[in-house]
Amino acid sequence: MTPSRPETTRVRVVIVNFRTGQHVVACLRSLVPEVASLAGQGIGVEVVVVDNSSGDDSVAVVGGAIVREGWAGWAQVVAAPLNGGFSYGNNYAVRPALASTRPPDYFWILNPDTEVRPGALRELLAFLRLRPDAGIAGSSFEIATGELWPHAFRFPSIRSEIASALRLGFVGRLLQRHVVMMTMGDQPARVDWIPGASMLVRREVFEQAGLMDEGYFLYFEETDFCRAAAREGWQCWYVPASRVMHIAGQSTGVTTPGAAPRRRPAYWFESRRRYWIKQHGWAYAAATDLAWMTCFAVWQIRRIVQQ
Repeated sequence: MTPSRPETTRVRVVIVNFRTGQHVVACLRSLVPEVASLAGQGIGVEVVVVDNSSGDDSVAVVGGAIVREGWAGWAQVVAAPLNGGFSYGNNYAVRPALASTRPPDYFWILNPDTEVRPGALRELLAFLRLRPDAGIAGSSFEIATGELWPHAFRFPSIRSEIASALRLGFVGRLLQRHVVMMTMGDQPARVDWIPGASMLVRREVFEQAGLMDEGYFLYFEETDFCRAAAREGWQCWYVPASRVMHIAGQSTGVTTPGAAPRRRPAYWFESRRRYWIKQHGWAYAAATDLAWMTCFAVWQIRRIVQQ
């Protein structure tokens, strides 16, 4: 795909795959019109699919589709030597690009179980160009049925843990401004953090805040990354004009819509503990655990008493 004029902006899209090869192909197909449209505006888009040692036919499936569909001019698949988690997979594509002689201006972190709606990347780019103080911009989401999932997040705290575990109306209202999940409107809004399923990041954010922490296998890594960016003075924004369909849970099965809830895996709890200790210290982490367990026990007792 040849741009109609010389590139003035470069974007590297990073998709980390683990046993979701067919979903990646659908995601790449949804990117075709976006890549073509932006090329006509002098914006070069390259896509790197990192296979996190899936151990199945994902590399062949994705690689075959890239050749068959004629996407080789802007898309490639690379095989990582191990499944080091979400941060590891993203860093596998971000790190060499940053070290290159001509690094991209932006990195779009995109989940493999997504399909981008028309203009999704264009809207994120336009927003960051208008807001030089914004370093990270995220999309609004819809689930596979087309239903809107309009949420972004605050940084978690001991107060948010109390509200989520106690589940008591008046307490929830008192702590409303500390609850992690926020329901968003139809206008851009500054938030603490956004899901890593669609996150456009300025190159300078990675250069100043560092890469994603590979100590997280899965979960809390984007929260940690947005916090690191905030410490360097970069703002994080929710941009609803950018829309992405996200199936969710295809690699882990933990959050698959319509399926029975699954027990959270050990790495979720390990990531949670790493986040609390790294951001707030051992004492705060212990106090948070104690507060959550106490409030959860109170909620369980209230359930039994009230039948």
